[in-house]
Amino acid sequence: MIWEALGAALIGFAIALSATRWLPDRFPSRALTLATGPVAALLGALLTRSILGPGHPVQVMVAAVLVGAALLSVLVRPSHHRLRRPATPLKGHRTA
Repeated sequence: MIWEALGAALIGFAIALSATRWLPDRFPSRALTLATGPVAALLGALLTRSILGPGHPVQVMVAAVLVGAALLSVLVRPSHHRLRRPATPLKGHRTA
């Protein structure tokens, strides 16, 4: 179990590190991202191990990757390169 936890934490850290390198301007804080990755992966590993039981290390690591990536995606901010177009008024609606 300790190896699964260590592996999940390393996987989560690797996901977080790669996310901050590929999209540095999309995350609010590098420290927050690097802390969230391992915690999220450990959470995914813990949930999967408690559901499946011991003896499923591959499934535990896959769940650690998936939950780690999913919880890191919650931190992503929208891109600054989006077009800002004014909203078109509704048909038949008067504007002030």
